[in-house]
Amino acid sequence: MACGRRFDEAVRLARQSPSLGIGCHVLLVDGSPLLEVRRGSSLAHAGNGRFRDSFAGFASLAITGRLDEDEIEAEITAQARKLQAAGIQVSHLDSHKHTHMFPVVFRPMLRAANKCGIRAVRNPFEPLLWARVRDWKRRFELRILRSFRASFRRELSQAGLKTPDGSIGIIATGGLDSETFRALIENLPQGTWEFVCHPGYKDADLARVKTRLRDTREKELEILTAPASRELLLREQVELISYRDLVESPGDGPKANAPAGARAEK
Repeated sequence: MACGRRFDEAVRLARQSPSLGIGCHVLLVDGSPLLEVRRGSSLAHAGNGRFRDSFAGFASLAITGRLDEDEIEAEITAQARKLQAAGIQVSHLDSHKHTHMFPVVFRPMLRAANKCGIRAVRNPFEPLLWARVRDWKRRFELRILRSFRASFRRELSQAGLKTPDGSIGIIATGGLDSETFRALIENLPQGTWEFVCHPGYKDADLARVKTRLRDTREKELEILTAPASRELLLREQVELISYRDLVESPGDGPKANAPAGARAEK
């Protein structure tokens, strides 16, 4: 996150792992923009200069055509270039709360990516066959947003960028357990899929962040680093790759990505 409070520390850590694929996690909700907020901005409140806190409010503006694509392109470009100016080779673009699933955000994101020389973006669409989570509200939201899938592929093809076949784990956010993880991997279709996850530590820094994902971060970390998970991936012949591998792969064949890209070779 170019807008994150710990940006400088993240850059130092990234330099210690030069082979790590690092994307720009675009922020358009929950935080502050890099660019100065002008009067009448569609993205942020002129009063406090912050993005809107509510994803639902942002979605309403996106769906009803009340967001300015030029403002979005400028802000995404500024965020990506901040990472690049810090020496980060940006492997891809994705977005906080997957706001780029909306066409009004995705179109300017593609323009910003090409402007900054970034060759891949996250595919935020998840097959409903994986909707094992009991959260009916999130299931309903995913069904509504599936209508954007066709335009996503069309715009991406025209822009000449790469993307995985989709994402898994989104609907399990906040409720991932070993059983769900095993089901996701065992039912992984042929192709390349990004496993979206939020492993981390429940510490004092996290306590100061506005998020519902607290206890679940350490649980996800435990699942993802468990020997049983590695054995599961080997058994199912899933290859872990990064967005760098996706970008460098020739043609439009099997694709993959980060933080946990998975190419199924079944």
